[in-house]
Amino acid sequence: MAVSGAIAGAERTDPPTVLIRPSRGWPAPDLGELRGHHELLYFLVWRTLKVRYKQTALGAGWAVAQPFLTMIVFSVFFGRLARIPSNGDPYPVFAYTALVPWTFFATALAGASNSLVEHERMLTKVYFPRLLLPLAAVCASLVDFAIAFVVLLGLLAWYGIAPGAQALTLPLLVALAFCTALAVGLWLAAVNVQYRDVRHVTPFLVQLWLFVSPVAYPTSLVPERWRALYGLNPMAGVVDGFRWALLDRGEPPPATVMAASAVAVALLLVGGLFYFRRMERTFADVV
Repeated sequence: MAVSGAIAGAERTDPPTVLIRPSRGWPAPDLGELRGHHELLYFLVWRTLKVRYKQTALGAGWAVAQPFLTMIVFSVFFGRLARIPSNGDPYPVFAYTALVPWTFFATALAGASNSLVEHERMLTKVYFPRLLLPLAAVCASLVDFAIAFVVLLGLLAWYGIAPGAQALTLPLLVALAFCTALAVGLWLAAVNVQYRDVRHVTPFLVQLWLFVSPVAYPTSLVPERWRALYGLNPMAGVVDGFRWALLDRGEPPPATVMAASAVAVALLLVGGLFYFRRMERTFADVV
């Protein structure tokens, strides 16, 4: 009887067995599972930042150097030589106000698209929600955005520009940029597992995207009849929104551009989430 009691006690202390089966069809994102792994998300974000700035002379200063130096180049070539209009604002402020959200988007997109390949060993050794990897890459870029934004506030103060009440819309615009980077990053990350051409295509794509976004020029240069089509580029809505929110201009950004941007982001994000979930069952075998 004593032996039976010991065996029964051992059975009570056995850890539960968790059986993980690959998903089938087009499964929806499991938000509850993501919340359960929030500590892993925090660790991945912290690790991404440490790797990015480890053994660099400027450290987090690179978060400012890239948009600031680009602003100087744009001011010389587009502001002074090409005399691109800047809606009456000083061209350096006009350019830097757009470059801060743009740099966030470009950095987040590059990190998200390569996130699965860079964490190949994790993918093949342990199960966790794969969606955390591109999500962590985008979240890490938010830290760089915050640092660059502080410099933007200093630049506004230097030129004597005080943002009005419309600055309260900035969180919505940051959320729009966040969703855009995550949506496109999900598509590229899933495809990158199968075709490594993505790592070569992404920098070229970002470069082209910069010039079809109103970073160096105002949207007013785009003919009115093309505004709705132009707004399908979600970053057009983000950049126009940032300028309106911070540079205290009376007119809000074109409604057609903002509406088209919001619809485009929603479609891209929903499609990206479902496509990522469908493909994630093959990631560990193919990567």
